[in-house]
Amino acid sequence: MKKLKALLIGLLAWIPLGGALAVVPDDLGGRIEATVDGKPVTFPLLKTDIDADVQGDLATVTVTQTFANPLNQAVNATYLFPLNETAAVNAMVMEVGDERVQAKIQRIEEARATFQKAQSEGRSAALLTQYRPNMFTQDIANLMPGLPVKVTLKYAQTVPRVDGSYELVIPLVVGPRYQPQGAGVAPGEAAPRGGVQHWDAKTGTSGGATRADSRTAYGQWEVEQLPAYPPVFELNAPGQIDPERVGLAIHINAGMAIGAIESRTHPITTQTPDQGKAEVRLTGGRTLDNRDFVLRYTLAGTRTQAGLLAYRDPRGGFFSLLLEPPQAPADAEITPREMVFVLDCSGSMDGLPIEASKAFMRAALRKLRPTDSFRIIRFSDSANEFSAQPLPATPQNIAAGLRYTDSLRGEGGTEMSAGIRQALAPPVPSGAIRLVTFLTDGYIGNEAEILALLKANLNDARLYAFGVGTGVNRYLLSEMGKVGRGFTRYMDPTEDLEKVAGELADRLQSPVLTDIQIDWGGMEVSEPSPDRIPDLFAGQSLRIQGRYNRPGPHEITVRGLVHGRPATLPLKIELPETSTQGEAVPIVWARSVIGDLQYQLTTGRQQPGVESVNADALKQRITDLGLNFALVTPWTAFVAVSEKIYNPDPAKTPTLPVAVPQVKGTTEKAYGEPAAPITGGGAFTGHGGPEPETWVGLLLMGLLLASFLVRHRPNRFAEATDDFRTELA
Repeated sequence: MKKLKALLIGLLAWIPLGGALAVVPDDLGGRIEATVDGKPVTFPLLKTDIDADVQGDLATVTVTQTFANPLNQAVNATYLFPLNETAAVNAMVMEVGDERVQAKIQRIEEARATFQKAQSEGRSAALLTQYRPNMFTQDIANLMPGLPVKVTLKYAQTVPRVDGSYELVIPLVVGPRYQPQGAGVAPGEAAPRGGVQHWDAKTGTSGGATRADSRTAYGQWEVEQLPAYPPVFELNAPGQIDPERVGLAIHINAGMAIGAIESRTHPITTQTPDQGKAEVRLTGGRTLDNRDFVLRYTLAGTRTQAGLLAYRDPRGGFFSLLLEPPQAPADAEITPREMVFVLDCSGSMDGLPIEASKAFMRAALRKLRPTDSFRIIRFSDSANEFSAQPLPATPQNIAAGLRYTDSLRGEGGTEMSAGIRQALAPPVPSGAIRLVTFLTDGYIGNEAEILALLKANLNDARLYAFGVGTGVNRYLLSEMGKVGRGFTRYMDPTEDLEKVAGELADRLQSPVLTDIQIDWGGMEVSEPSPDRIPDLFAGQSLRIQGRYNRPGPHEITVRGLVHGRPATLPLKIELPETSTQGEAVPIVWARSVIGDLQYQLTTGRQQPGVESVNADALKQRITDLGLNFALVTPWTAFVAVSEKIYNPDPAKTPTLPVAVPQVKGTTEKAYGEPAAPITGGGAFTGHGGPEPETWVGLLLMGLLLASFLVRHRPNRFAEATDDFRTELA
């Protein structure tokens, strides 16, 4: 197959394709093209530069996206891309030619109308919208040949402490999303067949639906179908792609001596001007955006159990309180655990991800305590369980569990709800606590359904969400850990699997500090976030945001339970009357509150102490926060419009997606069936029919595309399960 791809790419390089496909300079970002019916389709080009400024545990990130048009005619471009799930996007600037336009935050309807008007007038314009907390779309109107459009985004986020290290994640990929049948469909509508929704060039959408009418009623909330997934290099967009599409620079000012700095995902070069500062860059300068970037660093100084950031301006006072758990006392008795392992065995897990899950299971099963029991559940199109009941963690049973997990394969759909029901439905063994470990890439489109189902069935269990892959759905996984009152961790299958799996297996533990409450004293705190304080685990930290009305000195008290025993932490803090630094604190607070409100919409959970909250009221509150703090939300968007008219014939301008590379470590099974044929319609220049030498390229392309028509094979795991049950009996 690799030889066929290489041959095809080579042939496309010399097949005559017309003047529209002249050689593109390297500094414009390479070339991606497909050919259908003898007509070339070339996709807009992209380069991205990311600059992150980390102060303490808050980061301000600048993302610069440069779009270029390699054709000899104008195009409209659309780009589906990720940001951190906690990102508070609060600024956007568009540059085209000698124009520099500051984007305005508007209600989503107004922003789209502004953008469409500019597009119809031939003006350059940029529209930034959010589909998920970690999934955004950048639309560019009237991208002209030889006139790149530069869009700069700024956002703020926290840098959490994870397993004793601070972890900065820069997402670079949006993985494919499996949409289960019936998800996001209003009553009476025909349910789409489950699978990845691919780009349709005729409609500019996925699955033939338009973006405008993709919102449909689903219970108490609205579910928006996924935006069209762009063409994927090496799958349905053969050609060339720039291996250096992304540049990255990180500046750390920790406030105390920095210990180790590492990235297991990318080679980095580090400079330390002094003990408390560090400059981090990619060793090769730039990279391909086919895996997420993760940076971890430790602090050499003595850790504190609490810290405070505060900021006050005409809008009022804002604070951010950092908490870390106390030292857990040694317990003479260890509560027995029912360890439930749930493994995603869908097609997107085929290859390295499923092998990483197996490596984790080998480590986790061998680390079980003699007092534990365990269950193993796999799901794809359906869910099957290793044994009919929890098994004691004996050497014999563990060996049988290892043989079972070694037999698993990645194929079929991602019916995650079946795995959740299977894991949580049976009663918990007497005298034990249930700890559920969920291993998945999270490549689904029905996040709302999954989170609501998890919340309704969790009861007293804890859930640990382990993301497996190089570009997982971090929004879903982080929310699963939050709803499950556990934590979220990630396993990159391209790392040393045995080492990483062993480290993650060691993290399976009970929380250190539970049932956390805070007595704010005389601070007069309002709108604290998160509205429900989660449990704290060893090596973890937690930020609590809020507003304050009374500056000056205050004493607050943090209370909780350490393994069932009451614990208190008194704190003396000073809140400023005025501030000259800390501008990110209000932005991070507003984003955190928006996250709480979206969680209520997603799961149907209401605010504590409030009998009922209208969904429209929640959406209005999110919209108001977005407008008042200039933040992108599902109901607010940034739009920028040029003063100049660049395109004299906008009515004939086609809309094309920016193609993306295949996620590193995945196979074609992650993307389901190949997308519908890519076509540029009548808007593209070029030959009216194939030249003789083009037939060879078309034939080879057809063979390549046909090879990716992977059908779901029969499920072999039910038979394997029966075999193991027979063995255990």
